[in-house]
Amino acid sequence: MLLHFHVSPPHLPRRPKLLACSPDPVIRTTWFAPLHPLPPTLLASPASTTDAGLRFREKLLYLEHDLGLDSSRALSLNPSLRSAPLSTVHSSTAALLSFGLLPADAARVFAMYPSLLTCDPSADLLPVFHFLLGPAAIPFPDLRKAVARCPRLLVSSVPAQLLPALRFLHRLGFVGRRRITCRTTLLLVSSVEATLLPKLDYLRGLGFSHWETRSMVLRSPGMLTFSIENNFKPKVEFFLHDMGRDLSELKEFPQYFSFSLEEKIKPRHRLLAESRLRMPLSEMLKVSDGEFMSRLVEMRLSLVNDKL
Repeated sequence: MLLHFHVSPPHLPRRPKLLACSPDPVIRTTWFAPLHPLPPTLLASPASTTDAGLRFREKLLYLEHDLGLDSSRALSLNPSLRSAPLSTVHSSTAALLSFGLLPADAARVFAMYPSLLTCDPSADLLPVFHFLLGPAAIPFPDLRKAVARCPRLLVSSVPAQLLPALRFLHRLGFVGRRRITCRTTLLLVSSVEATLLPKLDYLRGLGFSHWETRSMVLRSPGMLTFSIENNFKPKVEFFLHDMGRDLSELKEFPQYFSFSLEEKIKPRHRLLAESRLRMPLSEMLKVSDGEFMSRLVEMRLSLVNDKL
């Protein structure tokens, strides 16, 4: 059964200040001069429903004042928006809000993917939400988090992308307590052939067995989102040659790849190496800076006492 959305404007609070705090460059910035609201009497007049210029201006007002978008950018990236009726934009917004997204979430989605402003909710949005609720088994209360973490879900084809990725991830072991959740839906928009398989092949190429590789990515799913060239290779190189550690430690602590090489791994290794000390990877990286330094001092004092 298809759901139908009313095209009356969804109630959206005015939120320019909220969006101004976003670091996302696609949200309207302060240099963009907002339009001034039309007089209520003019909007209510019969002419406003027939004059194309007034209808277009009303649409711009909705994009800027209600959604907080940069209308110029939206029109540039989605030329269809220029001729689309305002009711079309209302329908897209209402569809997102009906599945639990907040106005700020809808604005971020539209800012990243302006094409959704003129989409057909029944054909473009509903299949994705039905997929998330059905095959992906994302609970309704978590839909908002799933989309907020990965808005790209809404512009991904269910039969061509989402279902094949989900089936592959299920075969890999993402089932039961390891199932896909709102925290790992980013994996669903990853290409099996171009993204997921090459990363698994790289890990196996290091010497890990199929089952060891599988266990590593199930324990640290973020590994499947990391770049081979910019993450795996430099961190493996530093781990083996500078730290002089054994690959078996990565098997036990695959979360190593989720820590910054320059900001955490190298500085902490350097402090340990200067004192000729060593910590298990998890103890070295998981703790806060303060706790790490406290443990380092304790180890140094213990080393001194042993020499006395």
